[in-house]
Amino acid sequence: MISGLQRRTLIRAAALALAVPHVYSANAEIAISTGINRSGRLRALSQRSAKAYTQEFLGVLPERAREIAETAQRLIGANLEEIVKANPPTEIARLVKSAVEAAAELRVLMGRARTKDGTLAVSRQADVLLAAAEQATGAFESLNKAASARLINMAARQRMLSQRMTKNHFLIAVGYPAKAHRDAIEADRATFSQSLVQLQNASLSTPGIRNELALAQGQWAFFDAALSKPADADSLRNVATTSERLLETMNNLTELYDAALKDLLGKA
Repeated sequence: MISGLQRRTLIRAAALALAVPHVYSANAEIAISTGINRSGRLRALSQRSAKAYTQEFLGVLPERAREIAETAQRLIGANLEEIVKANPPTEIARLVKSAVEAAAELRVLMGRARTKDGTLAVSRQADVLLAAAEQATGAFESLNKAASARLINMAARQRMLSQRMTKNHFLIAVGYPAKAHRDAIEADRATFSQSLVQLQNASLSTPGIRNELALAQGQWAFFDAALSKPADADSLRNVATTSERLLETMNNLTELYDAALKDLLGKA
């Protein structure tokens, strides 16, 4: 058991590890689309971290879960570093600072042994980072009122939803009250399905986007079916693997929207 002082010291050290020197290049300003993408990605990485922690505690593909946890923590640092280095506007910089602090606390919790109590603590701290990242993403989106900027945010949020649904499914398997987590899963299910339809009907499209949307629809069907199965060992592995495939597809789609918006702005 660490003391309060030791805990604060660890959190400050983690925050420093995630932060970068306040020396900015005048040419480093981040594209709005990339700002939405990167800060939006933090939302997914927060939930992916909690998913991986809980997955490892459950013994579901534990080596893969450990690898996912380590990758997610590394990517959180890299995304925050990219955003901070890009010298965002003052208000966004303030929001990003909150995300850095939340990520530092999450890193400390992720470094601990996998326990039942830890699954809930990590989940709650992941939600703190999610909230901070959501605010930063919304602030980036507000800099560009175009519908295409909203599409990037929507596609980016799908990444997070895939991971949060999995995390809550695993928390039920851990033994936490099923109703609250099941209600959260059902709400996210509805949002994911509705957003997928909106993305499919959007005017901003390329052959790559259309292909990835078709793949996303198929991956969503597999993942949605896996969530409906009783939480035995086989179904938990299925949820774990299909959530990763869906995340990869939605990440590819977000990058394609990012590139399409840059191209659109370049032609304007």
